[in-house]
Amino acid sequence: MPMEAGSDERERSGRKVPLRLALMATVLVGIVVAGAAMMPSVAAGDEQTAAPHVHARNPATMGAELAQVRRATARFHRVEEAIAAGYQLGWVNGSGARIVAGCVAHPTAGAMGFHYFNAQLMADNAVTATEPEALVYAPTSDGGLELVAVEWVVRGPQSNPPGVTAAPSVLGMDMHILVPPPGPAFYLMHAWVWDDNPAGMFADWNPEVSCSS
Repeated sequence: MPMEAGSDERERSGRKVPLRLALMATVLVGIVVAGAAMMPSVAAGDEQTAAPHVHARNPATMGAELAQVRRATARFHRVEEAIAAGYQLGWVNGSGARIVAGCVAHPTAGAMGFHYFNAQLMADNAVTATEPEALVYAPTSDGGLELVAVEWVVRGPQSNPPGVTAAPSVLGMDMHILVPPPGPAFYLMHAWVWDDNPAGMFADWNPEVSCSS
């Protein structure tokens, strides 16, 4: 009888271990699910992005800031207005060479278009959201230009002439260097405020833009 009692006790004790583990697992799953529910979400639209260098922000704040950018650049739908405001096709670097003057495209990711730079805004190595250093125009089927995006640009440490050594930020997000030397090595950030971009509002390339249009 004592041996049987001891056997029963060990059996009951053995059953408690997996039971406790199951209960702990249930609690942990509940914590993970609750934590995920409290994480901020980013709605589709202006705030959505597939660009890896962009971090999600408050959708309402971002939407309001992008609306300000649209208001500030609405007059530049006509490229003549952009030229009158100091924007020119391409950028003249420290060697006197005009660079980024052609339609910029990617072999698989789409394109950007033509970049019109403002030399005065490029000179100060500072960023103001409503004063983008570059305006991006996509070619149209009738040979015209359509304003599709704005681009904030700051010269990096390996640009010509050199600029800042730390990544600037705009709209609360760090800018990034897309084309290192021998490219222009600019810190930059796009915002496709005037055209839909399936890749995201702040993606560098737009799969629906083509330089062959």
